[in-house]
Amino acid sequence: MFQKILIANRGEIACRVIKTARKMGIRTVAVYSEADKDARHVAMADEALCIGPPPARESYLNMDKIFDACKRTGAEAVHPGYGFLSENAVFAQRLEEAGVVFIGPKHYSVAAMGDKIASKKIAREARVNTIPGYDEPIDSPELALGIAREIGYPVMIKASAGGGGKGLRVAYKDQEVLDGFTSCQAEARNAFGDDRVFIEKYVLEPRHIEIQVLGDAHGNMVYLWERECTIQRRHQKVLEEAPSPFLDEATRRAMGEQAVALARAVRYQSAGTVEFVVGKDRRFYFLEMNTRLQVEHPVTEMITGLDLVELMIRVAAGERLPFSQDQVRRDGWALECRINAEDPFRGFLPSTGRLIRYLPPEEIDGAVRVDTGVYEGGEISIHYDSMIAKLITHGATRDQAIARMRDALNAFVIRGISSNIAFQAALVQHPRFTAGDFHTGFISEEFPKGFHPSDFAHEEPVLLGAAAAYARRRYIDRAVHITGQMTGHARQVGSEWVVQMRGSKLTLAVNLVPGGADIVHEGRTYALRTNWKLSDLLLQGTWDEEPICLQIERTGLKYRVCHWGSQVDAMVMTARTAELLALMPDKPPADLSQFLLSPMPGLLADVAVKVGQEVRAGETLAVIEAMKMQNNLVAENDCVVAEMLAKAGDSLAVDQPILRFASR
Repeated sequence: MFQKILIANRGEIACRVIKTARKMGIRTVAVYSEADKDARHVAMADEALCIGPPPARESYLNMDKIFDACKRTGAEAVHPGYGFLSENAVFAQRLEEAGVVFIGPKHYSVAAMGDKIASKKIAREARVNTIPGYDEPIDSPELALGIAREIGYPVMIKASAGGGGKGLRVAYKDQEVLDGFTSCQAEARNAFGDDRVFIEKYVLEPRHIEIQVLGDAHGNMVYLWERECTIQRRHQKVLEEAPSPFLDEATRRAMGEQAVALARAVRYQSAGTVEFVVGKDRRFYFLEMNTRLQVEHPVTEMITGLDLVELMIRVAAGERLPFSQDQVRRDGWALECRINAEDPFRGFLPSTGRLIRYLPPEEIDGAVRVDTGVYEGGEISIHYDSMIAKLITHGATRDQAIARMRDALNAFVIRGISSNIAFQAALVQHPRFTAGDFHTGFISEEFPKGFHPSDFAHEEPVLLGAAAAYARRRYIDRAVHITGQMTGHARQVGSEWVVQMRGSKLTLAVNLVPGGADIVHEGRTYALRTNWKLSDLLLQGTWDEEPICLQIERTGLKYRVCHWGSQVDAMVMTARTAELLALMPDKPPADLSQFLLSPMPGLLADVAVKVGQEVRAGETLAVIEAMKMQNNLVAENDCVVAEMLAKAGDSLAVDQPILRFASR
């Protein structure tokens, strides 16, 4: 076994590998960029070396610096995590040539599966299902019709140079093939100057399901069941689970056997994942193979009881797999929610900055797990991906795993930056999700206008109003007992309160009792019992003897309450104050239409216009770089640039003005 390994990664996955290495008695070396000098993985490792400036290409993607770090520290092996160099065949081969073990598959396996065309050819030769199609350009409607009939409807007619929805048609019958071929070809010729057209099978209501495989150097190969990764937003996985609620045992076994056949074809050693697209008829087709550890590997660990990182290390050290296929268990159900630094209010744009408060839910062995690479007071950098943590729950049944996830999301506190916690909470209680009735278009269908917690309906608004009223009542109760007040002028606090939220009003009576309050609404009394203190962000206790956990904080004159993906900003007043407030005029918001504002914190990579320039709607005004992504800001209307308020290279805050337009 290795004495020392280097982790060529950062963040959550680096911490995850260090945790297992420590359990195995292996010393660890962390590498870090200048931006990560105070990162959690640096503090956790036995040794740490700085390998360069913040840009990944100058640090985490710089092979020479990682090789040098291995040499300087005497690391015998390198675990690449995921991302960065984890699927780089050259990196794996150079390590091998330098006498350092790559904790992953051999370089030839990485290379074979890294080429999409070659991987599909290997898959066909290994008798793995691939999407039926015709790989050569089709030159006539009659040939297109014959191919479509051979493949079977529906089919997708695609332009070779297509993109943005142009040059693409779906056909369900003969006439649609003939019409679609002609229009698709013409559209492609006009849009791209290339009228080559292909046909492949169109998978209806597709699901994204992947099989975890594991092989060793002695020819042993197993599959560790499947993961359902269908819940995606813009082709990025959001929520994963194991097993899949969609597969039957026959399909599950067939997919596993084909995944093993493909892994054997490339002499695979280590953990890897074979991804499939599965139609609503349960027919499945190979997409690609990821030759690394997946982000969502914890759900497999939860249902099998295995430590995939430990198995990767043992296989890399030459050990045999300690079990056979018939010994792989499948116990209960597991879910994983990716907790990302992104702002649901702004179309999920990246959110960066300092974690002023970071309180993950309590971990419970076998039930709740949190994999993270951050800490309270740490910073979410603009230079890397947006992941803050992975929240994993396990239960004996899918319903129990979902219930635990809902509770854990309620108890996950993040302040200082925006996160997608509320969106995840909305997903796991959506009726289609709980029923297992979804496909890859689920989020775009159910949340076509994006997501805002303040618009998400709560099934029990009285609970939200009661929490706000209770917090206000406790605050007033403390205020009236402050010493030094003038005798005879103490405030008389009544029990009747009006809660205004989301444009409606609730009239509540709040009667404080030991250990909480009795809340009266429309003649019904609710028992709120809690040991909440004014400084707490979590209000935990019971509501009519049912366990509850809400997030609550005072924001100016209002109380923000968050629960199950819903958020309200409640103003709690006496009845007289509510009457007077209704007479107050509304203050209109400031007119910022003459400014281009930064929608996110980031680096102003480029300003594409200059003062005096006339710009047409749709033209690029500026480019902001954040979390490895470039975001183009375009003009919404025709305009003239009047003034530059920022320059390329500046670091921008949210809503910082970049330029001003001339008044119309």
